[in-house]
Amino acid sequence: SSGSSKCPQKSNDIATTMASQQVLHIAGWSTCGFYKRASSVLASLSLLFPTKLKVVDHSFPSRSEFRAWWVDGGFRDQVPDPRAKSHTSSPACWLSSEPSSEPNAADINAFIGGHDDTLAWCRTFCAPKVDDAGKNEVEMVDDGHAEGHGYDYDLVVIGGGSGGLAASKEAASLGAKTAVLDFVKPSPAGTAWGLGGTCVNVGCIPKKLMHNAALVRESLLADAAPFGIGKATATDAASNGATPPSALEASHTWETMRENVQNHIRGLNFKYRVNLREKNVTYLNKLGKFLDPHTLEVTDKKGRVSKITSSRFIIATGGRPSALECEGGELAISSDDIFALEKSPGKVLCVGASYISLECAGFLAGIGHDVTVAVRSILLRGFDRECADLIGAYMQDHGVKFRREVVPKKLEKVDGDKIQVTFSDGAVDVYDTVLVAIGRTADTEKLGLDSVDISTNPRNLKISTKLEQTSCPNIYAIGDVMEGIPELTPVAIQSGIQLARRLFGGSKEPMDYKNVCTTVFTPIEYGTVGYSEDEAIEKFGEKNVEIYHKFFTPLEWSLSESRSHHQAFTKVIIDKVGDQKVLGIHFLGPNAGEVLQGYGTAMKKGITFRDLEDTVGIHPTSAEEIVTLTVTKSSGADASAGGC
Repeated sequence: SSGSSKCPQKSNDIATTMASQQVLHIAGWSTCGFYKRASSVLASLSLLFPTKLKVVDHSFPSRSEFRAWWVDGGFRDQVPDPRAKSHTSSPACWLSSEPSSEPNAADINAFIGGHDDTLAWCRTFCAPKVDDAGKNEVEMVDDGHAEGHGYDYDLVVIGGGSGGLAASKEAASLGAKTAVLDFVKPSPAGTAWGLGGTCVNVGCIPKKLMHNAALVRESLLADAAPFGIGKATATDAASNGATPPSALEASHTWETMRENVQNHIRGLNFKYRVNLREKNVTYLNKLGKFLDPHTLEVTDKKGRVSKITSSRFIIATGGRPSALECEGGELAISSDDIFALEKSPGKVLCVGASYISLECAGFLAGIGHDVTVAVRSILLRGFDRECADLIGAYMQDHGVKFRREVVPKKLEKVDGDKIQVTFSDGAVDVYDTVLVAIGRTADTEKLGLDSVDISTNPRNLKISTKLEQTSCPNIYAIGDVMEGIPELTPVAIQSGIQLARRLFGGSKEPMDYKNVCTTVFTPIEYGTVGYSEDEAIEKFGEKNVEIYHKFFTPLEWSLSESRSHHQAFTKVIIDKVGDQKVLGIHFLGPNAGEVLQGYGTAMKKGITFRDLEDTVGIHPTSAEEIVTLTVTKSSGADASAGGC
């Protein structure tokens, strides 16, 4: 029938009580600090959102009078939620269908709980609402794109790095006529490379391979002999067995590693070209410059100039290493050059304490080079301070030297090709190679952005965007050219794909830049997702943050005496208020990237510490240490792991 005499069924699920105006009741005794705090927050919300929330306050003069009503009087026993029947403290909060000044259990839609649960409800109330599929929906500024626009392309992507390639292929798969411009400007030292951008050619890929070379050599030196691996020795007849093997040699040939790494990269360059062709993306090996919002002046490698037009553009030019601004700074190379050096770098000075500098210093020392790092202030700015300091101690113990609180003031050639460095503290040393890694600058200077009224940050030349859209509506940006987003390859890829879907696939789903996993491939690897300890304390307040932590020895290290100086480490940062949501996870140890990747998904889903506790670990692994944490910093107890 078209009508029904039945009343709507009530639900105990708080999420279902999202009517136009919610009625929330709070009961407690007037001088209770927890009651006063929760009541004050609710009063503020009802003032800010009068059409969304009405708060009914039931205040009792004393604790005994509150308990006489709530506990002894039996009101809590009438609440249709088993949690209420064991709730004894002030305040008690619930959602109701009626704003009656007299509490009525029959009108209760959902029991919220006490102080912590109420504040958690308030956070949810204030959070952005999502659609039925659980995804945020966004609207971008109309960029004027229409069928039959008359331009050469629907989309031109400027930059053939990871993000640009991902965006172009996704757009093409959605039916857009798409082109990619990619033109590599050689580094100041003259290094150039093929299609694929920083990550493939002078970043993640060669870095990880050379990091692996260092791990292989370290394992030969530290682990082989304890596990009985080494050069064969004569049989000891008296013991009717073999004497322990002698240690293996672990010499390293730079030229062999370099050639094999570069061959692998060239193979990837070729695959990217083929992939673009298969996806119907036009590849243009040309340098682009805006003339107006729909026109690019493009120059090929022979200097020939032409023009192309497009309805939309995506800027995905990435960044380049910042130069060393001191006398003789041009003698230094950067991460654009180190992986392609024809000869061994010899004795190396790494300038900077960024993750790029420490990663390079780590693998260079790991394959046997004499390496020094010049640190102006602190290691790994922006990362967890405790973890950064542990990394520094580990690296120093593994042969990397640190010059603290200094910067180079002068570089000059001596004894042929060697470089003499004078530091700000007056010290002088001589190196074969000086590698500068003090930051990166967006590669936007020669894009002609002034012609399209797009301004950049003068400090780093990055572009401010909203939903990847610039101040010129038909021009977008992704990846490292964007202001305020993580400079990570997977971030550029994901944002490029999702932008293409919004532009040509009808999607309204934005890129989520929160809780992005990353790993620093220093000699002891560091995986991280979410807040650092300092960030969490600053954001949520020290009294609301708890740290679970543990030092432990990975099983694969347990036989090697040379590894006994340091342990691996993990910590989980939680919000003590409410359901103990996990704010950050940090892991220092073998295979940190592999360990943390899955936790990135968990963080996206709002994992709580109880979820970690309820997870059965895989034994014996280092990853299980994260789900077996029991020691808190606030307890002051020993955080060293014991047992198996």
